[in-house]
Amino acid sequence: MGFPGLEEGTTRVSSDNAVGVVVGVGASAGVAASEVLALITEALAEAALPVDAVRLLATVEARATEPGLLGAAQRLGVPLVGHPAAELAAVAVPNPSAAVLAASGTASVAEAAALHGGGELLVAKRKSARSTVAVATLQVPGHDLRHHGDAEVREAGLVDLAVNVRTGTPPQWLRTALADTMGRLAAYPEQSAARAAVAARHRRPESEVLLTSGAAEAFVLLARTLRPRHAVVVHPQFTEPEAALRDAGVAVHRVLLRAEDGFRLSPGAVPEAADLVVIGNPTNPTSVLHPADAIAELARPGRTLVVDEAFMDTVPGETESLAELRGLPGRVVVLRSLTKTWGLAGLRIGYVLGPAGLVAELAAAQPLWPVSTPALRAAELCSGERALAEAEAAAAELAEHRDHLLAQLGRIPRLRVHGVPAASFLLVELPGAAEVRERLRAAGYAVRRGDTFPGLGPDWLRLAVRDPATTDGFVTALARCIN
Repeated sequence: MGFPGLEEGTTRVSSDNAVGVVVGVGASAGVAASEVLALITEALAEAALPVDAVRLLATVEARATEPGLLGAAQRLGVPLVGHPAAELAAVAVPNPSAAVLAASGTASVAEAAALHGGGELLVAKRKSARSTVAVATLQVPGHDLRHHGDAEVREAGLVDLAVNVRTGTPPQWLRTALADTMGRLAAYPEQSAARAAVAARHRRPESEVLLTSGAAEAFVLLARTLRPRHAVVVHPQFTEPEAALRDAGVAVHRVLLRAEDGFRLSPGAVPEAADLVVIGNPTNPTSVLHPADAIAELARPGRTLVVDEAFMDTVPGETESLAELRGLPGRVVVLRSLTKTWGLAGLRIGYVLGPAGLVAELAAAQPLWPVSTPALRAAELCSGERALAEAEAAAAELAEHRDHLLAQLGRIPRLRVHGVPAASFLLVELPGAAEVRERLRAAGYAVRRGDTFPGLGPDWLRLAVRDPATTDGFVTALARCIN
């Protein structure tokens, strides 16, 4: 569960992952150890942490010999380390101060020192007369950000409830059209028809559309192009955005939504200082559909808001989409994928919708001819009226199948679905889920483990929505695997 009592500017993390904390400390010369200890105790109490959770005190190098700080570390029985001001200045902090920057060379000694090792902020800086403290996890939790549902179904013969791709796809008309492109493979790909179709589908100028090799490429392009100072990823969600940012050398701050809140975004959860915010809608793996107004409220001047709408076409009417909304403050980017509804994971086709200037920057970072001719044809056709009508019908049928799955899961003791699912999958909490998942594999069913998503642990599973007959067989097997 998340720690209670966290305020704006504080990233919520799961206590299951907080194996120890580092306390960053800023202090004026002559500060007393008792003042520092009192402030540390207050900060730990706010995060519901015991004093023995502290593993390290950290500060700027110039204060590493301060008697009050050394005394506080001695009383706590932990080391005091000092980091060079230049290193701390390179650490993104949620609550920077121009005065502190001028005095110490870093915008927040306490927060930068706490985050220096790459952990997650638990308590933003707190001040007393002569000291400041901030608390962070000692290290980033060991979630496997590169684990995806396809890893669960590489064994032949398993019934697939792990991958969120609609079964029976691509439809025959799309297969035929893609096969027809084989005669044009000698020519280099030409994007104009596909780009025009996507732009018309979302009522945007073509200059605000970027076609990509799947939505995953868009996350890499954004990470390499934007270079944010304070990047926030709202979890639990698809892990590729964070992985791409970390691969680009960007420090990532996590905001964890809580199961007890139905994994809904709450006002003030995202630090005001964030200049990049990434959120999924509907969110993978929670299946929660956030109101468009709540997502739009995250837009700010000077901030890039990235909304991953890879599963929005599984929602009848796409009711909470921002794809056609323009004119919000800052830069709002919407990512879409054709993988899920059309069964094109192997073809790799997605797109970015956003301000023309940013789209041009991202395009400049792409290699030449980044999207293949078959993928471009898929983008063109899947944006047309026939395809949109088929997708809408599929979304309506999916909603019926999801209701059937929910009703059947209601038979399972101790299994709980948090929030109101809206997409092509469900997130369930079940004690002993890790063991149940292995038993299900032996029974012929693959489901997606949940513990690789930040904010979740071993008692979570993601289940793809399937037709009622498949669901009935699965739930019967699930009941046997639990008993």
